Amino acid sequence: MDKSLYIAMSGAKQTLLAQTTNANNLANTQTTGFKSDLEQFRSQPVFGAGFPTRVYAMTERPGTDLSAGAMQTTGRELDVAIEGEGWLAVQSASGKEAYTRAGDLRVTPEGMLQTGAGLPVLGQDGPIAIPPSQKLTIGKDGTLSIIPLGANASAMVELDRIKLVKPAPDNLEKQADGLLYVKDGTAPEASAEVSLVQGVLEGSNVNAIAAMVDMIELAKNFELQTKVMKNADDNAAVSAKLMQMA
Repeated sequence: MDKSLYIAMSGAKQTLLAQTTNANNLANTQTTGFKSDLEQFRSQPVFGAGFPTRVYAMTERPGTDLSAGAMQTTGRELDVAIEGEGWLAVQSASGKEAYTRAGDLRVTPEGMLQTGAGLPVLGQDGPIAIPPSQKLTIGKDGTLSIIPLGANASAMVELDRIKLVKPAPDNLEKQADGLLYVKDGTAPEASAEVSLVQGVLEGSNVNAIAAMVDMIELAKNFELQTKVMKNADDNAAVSAKLMQMA
C-alpha cells in the first residue's frame, strides 16, 4: 500500500515542478527573444541498499527550444533582430559573456549600449560605449555608425561592431538568468554569417495555446495523483481498523 502512496507522492511533486516550468514559459509569451524551456517525465528506480522496490517519477529539462520567434516590425532604429541563426553577445550580471536574441537595445545616459534588460552589449573589444550623437545606425553586419553632435549629415563615423556569434546549438545551454552560455566555456569568435535587420524585434517562441493545454493537463495529473494518495490513506485507515478488530 505504501508503494502506491510513494509513487503518487513523487508524481505529484514532479508535476508541480513541470507546472513551474510551463508557467514560466506562459508568463514570457510577450518577452522579446525568449526561448521556451522543455520538460519531460520519466520513471526512475530508487537505488540503495537491498533490492530496489520503489520507482519514482522524475521531471527533467532536456533542453531549450531554440527556434526563432515571430518577427515584429517596430521602425525603431535601436530595435534589431537576427536573420536566421545566430546570437547577440552580451555581458551577464556575473560578468561572463552570454548570448541572447533580444534586440530591444537602448543607450543609457552614460552612453552604454544595453539590451532592454539592462545587459551591456559586447563589441569587438568589450561593452560598447556610444558618444553623444545626433543619429545612430546599425548595419546588417552589426556595424554601429553615428553622426556626431554638431556634424553635418554626411559626416558618418563608424564606431564599433556588435559581436554576433553562431555557436553550435548543441554547445549552448540556458541558465537560470534566461541567457544562453556555451557549455565548454570557450567564447566563440564573431561570425560574419550572422546578419541583423534594423527596426524589427523577434518575439517569444512560446506557443501560448500549447502552453495553456499543457497547464490544464498537468493540473489534471496533479489532481489524479492527490486522489490516489487519498485512496491509499483511506485504505491504510481501514486496514488498521480491521487489525484492531482482530
